[in-house]
Amino acid sequence: MLRLEIAALYAGVNILILLVLAVLVVAGRRRHQIRLGDGGNPDFTRAVRAHANAAEYIPAGLVGIVLIALMEPATPLWLLHAAGISLTIGRILHGIGLHTGVLNFGRMFGMILTWVSYLLIGGGLIAAGLAQQL
Repeated sequence: MLRLEIAALYAGVNILILLVLAVLVVAGRRRHQIRLGDGGNPDFTRAVRAHANAAEYIPAGLVGIVLIALMEPATPLWLLHAAGISLTIGRILHGIGLHTGVLNFGRMFGMILTWVSYLLIGGGLIAAGLAQQL
């Protein structure tokens, strides 16, 4: 697999995560008959926040993953996979965690994995950028 194909795989899966979360929000709107806002419904608020949180974290993560893929040979292939896997699993766990309860393992571990992906992406891009300058 080429680097951009790997990045495309993680982008595709994470975009589908966003789609699933969006569908859950629309379904919740219909089920609870909420047209605007969250209607003060705690279950629906969790669905909205799960989608919003993913929409806040996934785009920057995917931009970083694509940049890592483009920084060949300055970034190792393992970094691309480690960042992609941690972002993807982190977003899945966090989305499930928000839907099933206010504070739980999925939500906490999902956020930690997402931050790990950001650390890998940010650190990897800084290191690659500096390596290109030398």
